[in-house]
Amino acid sequence: MSADHLPARAIAPAKLNLALHVRGKLPDGRHAIETIFAFCTDGDRLSAEPAQDLSLEVVGPFAGDIEGDNLVRTAARRLAASAGVVGGAALMLDKRLPVASGIGGGSADAAAALRLLTSLWKIPPSHAQDVAPALGSDVPACLLSLPMRGEGAGDDLTPISLPEISGAPVLLLNPRVPLSTAQVFACWDGEDRGPLGSWRDGCNQLEAPAIALVPQIGSVLGWLSAQAGANLVRMSGSGATCFALFDSEAQRDSAEDAVPREWWRLPTFLR
Repeated sequence: MSADHLPARAIAPAKLNLALHVRGKLPDGRHAIETIFAFCTDGDRLSAEPAQDLSLEVVGPFAGDIEGDNLVRTAARRLAASAGVVGGAALMLDKRLPVASGIGGGSADAAAALRLLTSLWKIPPSHAQDVAPALGSDVPACLLSLPMRGEGAGDDLTPISLPEISGAPVLLLNPRVPLSTAQVFACWDGEDRGPLGSWRDGCNQLEAPAIALVPQIGSVLGWLSAQAGANLVRMSGSGATCFALFDSEAQRDSAEDAVPREWWRLPTFLR
């Protein structure tokens, strides 16, 4: 195969909410949040090749957990419609992140599709930016995959700099229990506990309702907190994935070696 015909490839980085405060409800019924997004160097993987029609093949350890029409396909269709693209693409998604796990898997996949197809179809990036918000609140942040402060529903974005943790070793753990974002927000107690300032001084205010639904999250957080070198331990998004930032790669790897077998784990770094 010549270089001209090699598939275009992209990583759909796992998204972390370093902190997340719920402030109330928006006029459209969605919850108003303040959050700090960070992204990992690893995640799902997507490839694309030119084709007459639009197709998607899903492989990988979590391929069987995807139900209904995949958000990657939806993103591709809407991008083509926005840009007036005639033709398609053969897409392959290597699904390595758990589904419904609070680390933006579906949103990151859709964003990776927008990036890949913008390049493959040679269309202006503005079309991807226009399409992203309607695909989900996290998709605009995932499209950039850089540290961001998110307000509104999480899609009102302000770029931020986090040099103090860029490249930090991080360990992601999930008890292999899918968790519905809508269910977690429905269990939020409705109390506005104030604005989010520093990500270190903040917290994830969805942890309590998530633990009420999936008690194993509390066990994962407790386990991570007990590991040597873990300097920040939180749940990401609406769960059930939790993470710890570590002082050193060696300490993270030592913790990974001791993770209970039944939990999913991903040792990685912050971008």
